[in-house]
Amino acid sequence: MTSEELRMFELLIQTSGIGAKSALTILANIEPHQFALAVITNDDAKLTKIPGIGKKTAARMILELKDKMKIELDEVVSKNSDVEEKLNISENVEEAMSALQVLGYNRKEIEKALEKENLKDLSVEDIIRRGLSLLARD
Repeated sequence: MTSEELRMFELLIQTSGIGAKSALTILANIEPHQFALAVITNDDAKLTKIPGIGKKTAARMILELKDKMKIELDEVVSKNSDVEEKLNISENVEEAMSALQVLGYNRKEIEKALEKENLKDLSVEDIIRRGLSLLARD
């Protein structure tokens, strides 16, 4: 089990109604970064494709885990606030970059991938999608 899977497992078992067995089933059927993206973007359709996860469980996971991921994102953002000032990054871009960090990408590789992109008018979800596609190419 990778460190990313372990971190996701720990988050999952803290969710009401999700035990160790369910958490392992989830991780066996979806990559941790794909799961995190589904939670961040409220993609319950992707979550309900996992065996044993219905609409109610998917909604509960999104509700509970999004808050926990937001706390983790805030910690990552506060550590990198000096970088934000240097780059004058918009709030949507910063939130998307933090989400990509939660998904396991390095801040510097994210900045490098997004530096030439015009992201001003994009939503957080669109920036995350663009970032994932750019980072997957490398």
